[in-house]
Amino acid sequence: MKNILAEIVEEKKIIVKKAKEEMPLAEIRKQIVPANFGLSHKLRTEEFSLIAECKLQSPSKGRLCDRYTIEELVSIYEQNGASALSVHTDPHFLGKNEDLKAIKKITSLPIMRKDFIIDEYQIYESRMLGANAILLIARILTENELHSFLYKAWSLGMDVIIEVHDEDDMKKALGTPAEFIGINNRNLITFETSIENTLPLLSMVDDKRTIISESGISSCDDCVRLRNAGCDGILVGEGLVKAADVARQTRLFSNPVVEDKKIA
Repeated sequence: MKNILAEIVEEKKIIVKKAKEEMPLAEIRKQIVPANFGLSHKLRTEEFSLIAECKLQSPSKGRLCDRYTIEELVSIYEQNGASALSVHTDPHFLGKNEDLKAIKKITSLPIMRKDFIIDEYQIYESRMLGANAILLIARILTENELHSFLYKAWSLGMDVIIEVHDEDDMKKALGTPAEFIGINNRNLITFETSIENTLPLLSMVDDKRTIISESGISSCDDCVRLRNAGCDGILVGEGLVKAADVARQTRLFSNPVVEDKKIA
C-alpha cells in the first residue's frame, strides 16, 4: 500500500537540504525575534478552541477549495470566532513559506506552522517566518528529537502541539512535558479520516494536558461529540473550506453546543 507520509518525509529531506544551502542557519538566527507564546495564552483563556486551517489542497483528495485565497480564508476565520490559525507550508497542500509571512501581516490571531518538521533548522525557520507555534508529528520523530525540538521551540517563545495517531504515539508524547497534544484522526498510511480515532486515546491523557482533535471533523455533531468526550478544542481544515457557508461553519465550530451528558 502506498505510504503517503513516508513519501512526504523523503521529499521534505530534500527541501530542507536545499533551504539550508539557500539560507544557512546563521543567517536565520540573525533575523529572529522571540515570540511570546501567543497560542497557549489564547487557548488557556477559552473553554473550547477552534484552530482554523488555511488549507486549499489535500494530497489524498486534491483541490479542496477554489473560491477563496488563503488571505480571504484568514479574514473569514478571524471575523467568525476562530481562536488561532493553522497554516500549511508544505507543497503537498499547496502551501508555501510565503503564505505564513503574508498571513502574519493581516491577522492578530496566533499562527501555527503546520509542516513536516524533521530538522531543527525548520524550527528556527518557523520563527523567522512569523509562526507563534509549530506542530511536531510524533510518528516521524524519535523520543530524543521530540524532547529536543520541544525545548528548542520554547526557547524561541513558540508553543508546540505534538501530534499523535495511536497509543504508541501518545505514549511518546506523554513522555515529554508538552502541554498541547493533537490527536489526528487521519490514518497516516491511507490518509482516510474518522473521529473515532480520538475517543479511545483520550483515556490515556491526564488533566494537565490540553487535547486538540484534528482532521475528519465535518459537522456540528462531530464537534459536540468531541467536546463532550473531553477535547479542549479542534483543528479543522477541510470541514471548513468545503462548507457551503464558510463563515457560518466557522461560527458553529467555534462554539458547539454541549449536552449535559457525555456522548460515548
